[in-house]
Amino acid sequence: MSRFSSHAHPTRSRRALATASALLLGATTALTAAPAVAAPDGASAANERVDNPYVGADVYVNPIWSANAAAEPGGEAVADEPTGIWLDRISAIEGNDSPTTGDMGLRDHLDEAVAQAAGEPLVFQLVVYNLPGRDCAALASNGELGPDEIDRYESEYIDPIADILSDYEDTSLRIVTTIELDSLPNLITNVSPRNTATPECDVMLANGNYVNGVGYALAQLGAIDNVYNYVDAGHHGWIGWEDNFAPSAALFHEAANANGATPDDVHGFIANTANYSALKEEHFAIGETINGTPVRQSSWVDWNNYVDELSFAQALRGELVSQGFDPGIGMLIDTSRNGWGGAERPTSAGPTTDVNAYVDGGRFDRRIQYGNWCNQAGAGLGERPTTAPEPGIDAYVWMKPPGESDGSSTEIPNDEGKGFDRMCDPTYEGNPRNNHNMSGALPDSPVSGHWFSAQFQELLANAHPPVQ
Repeated sequence: MSRFSSHAHPTRSRRALATASALLLGATTALTAAPAVAAPDGASAANERVDNPYVGADVYVNPIWSANAAAEPGGEAVADEPTGIWLDRISAIEGNDSPTTGDMGLRDHLDEAVAQAAGEPLVFQLVVYNLPGRDCAALASNGELGPDEIDRYESEYIDPIADILSDYEDTSLRIVTTIELDSLPNLITNVSPRNTATPECDVMLANGNYVNGVGYALAQLGAIDNVYNYVDAGHHGWIGWEDNFAPSAALFHEAANANGATPDDVHGFIANTANYSALKEEHFAIGETINGTPVRQSSWVDWNNYVDELSFAQALRGELVSQGFDPGIGMLIDTSRNGWGGAERPTSAGPTTDVNAYVDGGRFDRRIQYGNWCNQAGAGLGERPTTAPEPGIDAYVWMKPPGESDGSSTEIPNDEGKGFDRMCDPTYEGNPRNNHNMSGALPDSPVSGHWFSAQFQELLANAHPPVQ
């Protein structure tokens, strides 16, 4: 089991807690038939509600991901790092027999987590990811539910998850749920009349099922005492511009008030999930002017207000508080694949003769364009999971398990509802969402969520900090 390294964290106000007035009414399935897990001695004290669930706690290590990592050359060095457990379809609640998930379902993982905890506080990281019409701007991560299947989402997906989690309410687990990645920001950036719009995102904006689905998940899961909900907040290369930033925060607040939820059901937000944006760019900054041209005007920054995930997450936290969220909310940043190390990592800024040469010569993030998101060539493992590394940041996490594919580089028939997205094709010349650049994707990749050995080996080789 791996403990997050701990850094000093400023005192933050205690979050207001929502009190559940009744037991959840869920679907009556075999998933909920198992008896509640007995609380180990001292579990009640160990599981007292806290401001930052990662402080003073170990974090669950998924034995299946750990075995996959350890089987790779050199992978033993990171095989004990904690990663997220992804429930990307209804059947994953019981368990799917596959090379990356084995046959462990949610209850199996929770039982294993209780064993790892041995009565001491332990964070269990769960990715809730199955909205109707999921990921309307990326075919590789489409889901099993149609755009209008909100009733199935609630009764067949969220309710069974809530029923299972409630059985572990009196254990020493602190359950961190990351809520519906790549959903709400799409309703800001990928809808009409923008040139980045998709018909699928227009449908999800019109029918309200992203907002209502997120609201329902927050309400049902937030009623469980040891659950800490973190809502997906995109990344700086997605919503870092003025016309995306405040509107996204306002939409998050709308979802936190939808379908039974209140902002008290939101413990925080997570940035850069399953993405590649650098944590800190050290060689250039917003506000600099190079040879008469602002850094913001460079081709890479493209008038964005942020150049990295740490500055974005801290600023977004302030905006979210101004929109009505509790001042005590915390942020998570996924650092699983944003290290960008190896021999090509710059050691200084580029030449000052031209702003593009200055930025491109010094930037750590070596993607062709930061709208590129699928199996990016040259990426490396980022900061190891760490508790409270910076003010306002609850943790750096590896929510996306390194080595699990973002999508297939060619069409691969599957029964998981996952399509073929050309952004995963290394020969693809792009679309408006990446400003018509090459995709930058690795070749020979499997369906999203499946083990991608070549990617894991590259992430390990390009890790920053380097793997010792």
